[in-house]
Amino acid sequence: MTVSIDLKNQKQIPDGNYMSQFPKINRAIPKQRYQAEDYAISVLGEIESPDPQSYHLIMAFVPDGKTEPVLYICSEKVPPNKRHDGSHQLRVINHAMSEVMDQSDSWKDVDSFAAEALKMGCQLLKVEPEKAVKLM
Repeated sequence: MTVSIDLKNQKQIPDGNYMSQFPKINRAIPKQRYQAEDYAISVLGEIESPDPQSYHLIMAFVPDGKTEPVLYICSEKVPPNKRHDGSHQLRVINHAMSEVMDQSDSWKDVDSFAAEALKMGCQLLKVEPEKAVKLM
């Protein structure tokens, strides 16, 4: 499954402060790690967060030499009464957008999530996904 990103039709947050939408993570366990050109990429699971969303997995893209991610791709659990299209939604969050891109049962699987999130993140950051190396 491939999800395309249409940056022209992104949802606007009223105050324009997309960074306020970044996940707040109290605790998480690294599940996978990658290096793609100038980005360290981590897939996090078992996430504890004070946010209203229930995160299942998060992929965070951190530029080399920096400590904070510039891009998050999240697998969020969907409430039971809204699961007609799947149990998890795929959300992209960066300084320019916070947008649900897809909803599917696929996003609960770490490998399916990581493959799609890596493609999406590389597209957004203009990094060649073929240059991503799995470290863990």
